[in-house]
Amino acid sequence: MNFEPDISKNKHFYRENPFFEPNDLQEIDVSPPKPSSESDYITELLKRLLANDSKKALIEKTLFRFFSGDLFGSHHVERFLMELYRHNCRRNTIRGYSSGLYAFICFLKERGHSQLKTVTREDLGAYVESQQDKGLKPRTVRTRINQVSTFLKFLAEQSFISPDVLKRRMRVKIPESLPRAIDPEDMQQLLPIIRKPRDRAIILLLLRTGMRIGELLSLKITDIDLKDKNIDIVEAQKNRVGRVVYYSTDASRALNKWLKYRDPEQEYLFYGKSGKPISYETARQTFMIYIEKAGLADKGYTMHCLRHTFASELLNAGMRLECLQQLLGHTSIEVTRIYARLTDVRRKEEYFAAMSIIEKGGINGHYRRDN
Repeated sequence: MNFEPDISKNKHFYRENPFFEPNDLQEIDVSPPKPSSESDYITELLKRLLANDSKKALIEKTLFRFFSGDLFGSHHVERFLMELYRHNCRRNTIRGYSSGLYAFICFLKERGHSQLKTVTREDLGAYVESQQDKGLKPRTVRTRINQVSTFLKFLAEQSFISPDVLKRRMRVKIPESLPRAIDPEDMQQLLPIIRKPRDRAIILLLLRTGMRIGELLSLKITDIDLKDKNIDIVEAQKNRVGRVVYYSTDASRALNKWLKYRDPEQEYLFYGKSGKPISYETARQTFMIYIEKAGLADKGYTMHCLRHTFASELLNAGMRLECLQQLLGHTSIEVTRIYARLTDVRRKEEYFAAMSIIEKGGINGHYRRDN
């Protein structure tokens, strides 16, 4: 068996890749190792070729899954994912589309399709039902159908499928629910048991800055102004808009204590063994351990509740919505306004203040209807 790839012709064993950049191969060692199988060799080669570009590596991995699963449509999926790549979409966005399209085409194969050209609107409806039958949350189902719709719109623009498939956009209604904040009594029960310097710094910074979890975990030491107690978020996790947030005295104490323990040579504020940021799953599991220790496991709290708690407490303390919007990084104040419905302290005070005037007979004049 010949394991030597023909690099000059830009070939991989499982497919042609017209988007692979030959210049990426400069100064990369592509000399073949001693593989135990052709498949192992392909895997190792791809790892080395794409080590410096995690987005392309993700696309390659997705296409290899298509190849391994004997799925159709990989060429169109590749073109679509590379379009996302060229638009500088986040890696998480590409990952979401990759898994969503893989699930959709697996579903189509089960329904007897062998090419994307034969997709119908009935297939989309059946796909939604299949995702709901799996017990997925409505928001997850909506995300998946939106991913598929965007992909099919891309194919329609290329005149590969009929635009009639997307004549009426399929929508999944999401129940309107309020954000979940942690009750003050529960927070007083939780904070005292968090004693490890790193864990306490993570949780207090989330609670006092309102940052999204991904934003905190990607922080570098250079993003923090210890003197003025502010943090520069260069690019927000969701809307990619930068902002400055501030942290309180108790968060400052926790942060300074962690700085005494952490390795000063590390780039990220919170890092793992490899020097890269700790993962979301690691942070989430750590938080849930403390929730259980505090006897709050039955309350349904998640780590994201810290952001909701931050917003609710500031509104209860009298902060204006416009100011809170900037701190949370919302592009629309309507999103921030949701917290005003959650926060009832000021609403309660204003109600009883107004009712007191009414009860004292302070309302004069007559009500009339304009003609």
